[in-house]
Amino acid sequence: MNDNVGCDIRETLDKVSSKMRRDYNENLRELNLHVGQDRLLARLWLGDGITQMQLCEHLKCEPPTVTNMVKSLELNGFIYRKRDEQDARVMRIYLTDKGKNIEEPVDLKWKQQQAKLLHSISPEELLILRDLMKRMERNLF
Repeated sequence: MNDNVGCDIRETLDKVSSKMRRDYNENLRELNLHVGQDRLLARLWLGDGITQMQLCEHLKCEPPTVTNMVKSLELNGFIYRKRDEQDARVMRIYLTDKGKNIEEPVDLKWKQQQAKLLHSISPEELLILRDLMKRMERNLF
């Protein structure tokens, strides 16, 4: 492979990733959220009452990162923690009504971001792009 092409691809992916993250974070700020917190909430929307360790495993994040997200989300009224009834050492995380009600607005922000990213790319190109991105992901993992 031509080194220039490889560098161009890497740099473009970096620019796209950075811009997507900045724009999405800005959009989430309107909902009093930050990037990453949406993923934590998305896991809870599938079923809350899970532990922080389960969140760490799902999000593939270190415990201090999840602890900080949980504290912030709790402070902003999206979630609450409650001791497990069978094991008082374990804290379970639950959605508040505010946390439940923000699912639709977060989903809308994500869909708007995705539409902006994929605008002007044909359905056929999207299939090719998805395949290429999956291959790149496999190369890294």
